[in-house]
Amino acid sequence: MSASSSPSSSSAAHLPGDPPGGRRAIAVWSIGVAVYFVAVIFRTSLGVAGLDAVERFHVGASALSTFSILQLLVYAGMQIPVGLLVDRLGTKKVLGIGVVLFTIGQLGFAFLPSYGMALASRALLGCGDAMTFISVLRLGGRWFPARRGPLVAQLAGLVGMAGNLVSTLVLARLLHGIGWTAAFGGSALAGVVVFVLLLLFLKDHPEGHEPEPLRQEGAAYVRRQIAASWREPGTRLGLWVHFTTQFPAMVFLLLWGLPFLVEDQGLSRATAGELLTLVVLSNMVVGLVYGQIVARHHEARLPLALGTVGATAVMWAVTLAYPGAHAPMWLLILLCVVLGACGPASMIGFDFARPANPPERQGTASGITNMGGFVASMTTLFAVGVLLDATGDDYSVAFSAVFVLQAVGVSQILRLRRRAARRERERLVASRVETVHVPA
Repeated sequence: MSASSSPSSSSAAHLPGDPPGGRRAIAVWSIGVAVYFVAVIFRTSLGVAGLDAVERFHVGASALSTFSILQLLVYAGMQIPVGLLVDRLGTKKVLGIGVVLFTIGQLGFAFLPSYGMALASRALLGCGDAMTFISVLRLGGRWFPARRGPLVAQLAGLVGMAGNLVSTLVLARLLHGIGWTAAFGGSALAGVVVFVLLLLFLKDHPEGHEPEPLRQEGAAYVRRQIAASWREPGTRLGLWVHFTTQFPAMVFLLLWGLPFLVEDQGLSRATAGELLTLVVLSNMVVGLVYGQIVARHHEARLPLALGTVGATAVMWAVTLAYPGAHAPMWLLILLCVVLGACGPASMIGFDFARPANPPERQGTASGITNMGGFVASMTTLFAVGVLLDATGDDYSVAFSAVFVLQAVGVSQILRLRRRAARRERERLVASRVETVHVPA
C-alpha cells in the first residue's frame, strides 16, 4: 500500500485491482460526500445556537457543553464499531443507517422541549454522524486510484467544512429569523433528500472491483481486525496526528467560538459569525493546498502536521495573553485563519493509517484514527465548560486547556514517528518487489 501512496513510485498508477476513477467515480462519490455534508451541518448547528440554547433550556456553561460532549462521546465511541461495520457490510448500508439516525436526531432537537430529551437527540445525531466520514473514506478508496487517496480525503474534508459554512451563514440567519423549531426542523429535510439519492444511485464499488468476501465471523474477527490495525505504528501515529491537530478548530466551531468572541471579546453576533465563517473558508483553501502537497510530497506529512500545531499554539497564546481588554481585530482574524488549517492537518492522520493497512482493514484503521481528534475535542469542550464555571467565565484560563492536549499529542507523535516511518519503508520495498514479480 505504501507504494500506492507515494507519487514517486512508478507502479503507483498500475497497481493490480486499482480502481479506475473517472466521471462515474466522481458521481457516486459525490453522493456519499453529500451525506457527509448534511451530517456536518447537523453536527455544527449547535455552534451557532449555543447562546439560544442557554435561553431555551435554561442551562449554564457546563450543561451547554454537555450537548457537544455527549454528541462527540457517542461519535468517538462509535468509530471502531463503524469501521468494522463498513469493512463487513459496505458503504451503502452503513451510510443509509447513519442518515436515518442523524435526521431523527436533528428533528428531535427541533421539537423536544426539555434538556434531557434534547440531550438524547444530540446523542442520536452523533451516532448517525459517526457513520458518515469513515464510509466516505472507504467509498473514495473503492472508486479512485490509491495515488489519489490524499487529495480525495482532503476534498471530502473540504466539503464537510462547506457544511459548516452553511451552519454559520444560513442556519444562523434562519435561527434568528424563523425561530428554533422551524430552523432545526426545516434543516432536517436535507437528510431526507440525501437518503433518497443514496438509495437510488450509490454503489459500494465499480464493476469488476468487488472486494473479496470476509470469511471471519463473530467476536474473534472483531478482535483480530482491531488488534491487527492497532499493531501498525502508522495507525497509532495517524490517531495521534488527528488527536493533536483537529480539536482546536473543532472546539471553536462546535461550541465555544461564538461565546468567546461575543462575551469575552465584545464583538457583535454578526461580526463573530463572520469570524467563524473565516475559519471555515480558511479550512477549505488550506485543505486544497495540503492535499496537493501531500499527494506530491509524501515526506511533507509530518512537517505540515507539526507546523500547524505550532502555529495554532502560538496564535492562541498571543490572543489569550494580549494585555488589552480585548484582542485587536487583526489578531482575531489571524487566529481564525490559522485555526482553519487544523482540519486539513487532521486529515494527514489518515495518510499515515491508510498505507499501513491492507484494504480489508481500511475501515477499522480509519475508525481508530478518527477517534483521536474527537476524543481530544470532547475532552477540551468539557474542560473549557468546567473552567468557565469555576473561574467566573475567564476564557483565558479556560482555553489554556488547548495547550495541555497539544503537549500530550505532540509527545506521542514524536515517540511514534520513527517506528512508523521504518514500517512504511518496509511495506514500500515489499510492494515494489511484488509489483516486479506480477506476471505480464
